[in-house]
Amino acid sequence: MFVVTVKFIVNMTFQAQFMEAAQKQARNSLLLEPECHYFDVCKSQENHNEVFLYEIYETAKAFDEHLMTSHFKSFDQKTSNWIESKKVETYELARSLK
Repeated sequence: MFVVTVKFIVNMTFQAQFMEAAQKQARNSLLLEPECHYFDVCKSQENHNEVFLYEIYETAKAFDEHLMTSHFKSFDQKTSNWIESKKVETYELARSLK
Protein backbone atom coordinates (compact mmCIF):
# COMPACT_ATOMS: atom_id res chain seq x y z
CA MET A 1 0.00 0.00 0.00
CA PHE A 2 1.10 3.55 -0.77
CA VAL A 3 0.56 6.25 1.85
CA VAL A 4 0.42 9.97 1.12
CA THR A 5 0.42 12.72 3.73
CA VAL A 6 -0.15 16.36 2.91
CA LYS A 7 0.32 19.19 5.38
CA PHE A 8 -1.30 22.48 4.41
CA ILE A 9 -1.02 25.86 6.03
CA VAL A 10 -4.23 27.59 4.97
CA ASN A 11 -4.88 31.31 5.03
CA MET A 12 -7.32 31.82 7.93
CA THR A 13 -9.63 33.87 5.69
CA PHE A 14 -10.31 30.74 3.63
CA GLN A 15 -10.27 28.10 6.38
CA ALA A 16 -13.98 27.17 6.19
CA GLN A 17 -13.99 27.04 2.39
CA PHE A 18 -10.83 24.95 2.35
CA MET A 19 -12.21 22.43 4.84
CA GLU A 20 -15.39 22.05 2.80
CA ALA A 21 -13.40 21.56 -0.42
CA ALA A 22 -11.00 19.08 1.22
CA GLN A 23 -13.86 17.01 2.61
CA LYS A 24 -15.52 16.95 -0.81
CA GLN A 25 -12.20 15.90 -2.34
CA ALA A 26 -11.91 13.04 0.17
CA ARG A 27 -15.45 11.82 -0.59
CA ASN A 28 -14.86 11.98 -4.35
CA SER A 29 -11.56 10.12 -4.09
CA LEU A 30 -13.11 7.32 -2.05
CA LEU A 31 -16.21 7.04 -4.25
CA LEU A 32 -14.64 7.43 -7.67
CA GLU A 33 -11.24 5.78 -7.27
CA PRO A 34 -11.35 2.04 -6.51
CA GLU A 35 -7.67 2.05 -5.49
CA CYS A 36 -8.10 4.86 -2.95
CA HIS A 37 -8.72 3.00 0.30
CA TYR A 38 -8.49 5.73 2.94
CA PHE A 39 -8.69 9.52 2.94
CA ASP A 40 -8.82 11.48 6.20
CA VAL A 41 -8.97 15.26 6.54
CA CYS A 42 -7.58 16.41 9.91
CA LYS A 43 -7.40 19.87 11.46
CA SER A 44 -4.72 20.74 14.01
CA GLN A 45 -5.92 21.64 17.49
CA GLU A 46 -2.78 23.69 18.18
CA ASN A 47 -2.33 25.48 14.85
CA HIS A 48 -5.74 26.50 13.60
CA ASN A 49 -4.58 27.14 10.05
CA GLU A 50 -2.95 23.70 9.65
CA VAL A 51 -4.76 20.88 7.82
CA PHE A 52 -3.38 17.36 7.42
CA LEU A 53 -4.49 14.79 4.85
CA TYR A 54 -3.79 11.07 5.28
CA GLU A 55 -4.45 8.97 2.19
CA ILE A 56 -3.86 5.30 1.36
CA TYR A 57 -3.75 4.02 -2.22
CA GLU A 58 -3.19 0.52 -3.55
CA THR A 59 -0.01 1.60 -5.39
CA ALA A 60 2.05 4.67 -6.27
CA LYS A 61 0.56 4.39 -9.77
CA ALA A 62 -2.94 4.69 -8.28
CA PHE A 63 -1.88 7.92 -6.57
CA ASP A 64 -0.40 9.23 -9.84
CA GLU A 65 -3.75 8.46 -11.49
CA HIS A 66 -5.49 10.31 -8.62
CA LEU A 67 -3.52 13.43 -9.55
CA MET A 68 -4.92 13.24 -13.08
CA THR A 69 -8.61 13.05 -12.08
CA SER A 70 -10.92 15.95 -12.81
CA HIS A 71 -12.01 16.14 -9.16
CA PHE A 72 -8.39 16.49 -7.98
CA LYS A 73 -7.58 19.09 -10.64
CA SER A 74 -10.69 21.04 -9.66
CA PHE A 75 -9.76 20.92 -5.95
CA ASP A 76 -6.17 21.94 -6.68
CA GLN A 77 -7.22 24.88 -8.84
CA LYS A 78 -9.98 26.04 -6.47
CA THR A 79 -7.77 26.01 -3.34
CA SER A 80 -4.39 27.11 -4.72
CA ASN A 81 -4.81 30.77 -3.69
CA TRP A 82 -6.01 29.79 -0.21
CA ILE A 83 -2.85 27.86 0.68
CA GLU A 84 0.20 29.48 2.28
CA SER A 85 2.29 26.30 2.13
CA LYS A 86 1.93 22.63 1.26
CA LYS A 87 4.20 19.66 2.04
CA VAL A 88 3.59 16.23 0.49
CA GLU A 89 5.30 13.09 1.78
CA THR A 90 4.91 9.49 0.68
CA TYR A 91 5.45 6.20 2.49
CA GLU A 92 5.13 2.48 2.04
CA LEU A 93 2.65 1.04 4.52
CA ALA A 94 4.53 -1.30 6.87
CA ARG A 95 2.68 -3.97 8.77
CA SER A 96 3.94 -5.76 11.82
CA LEU A 97 3.69 -9.53 11.95
CA LYS A 98 2.37 -11.21 15.07
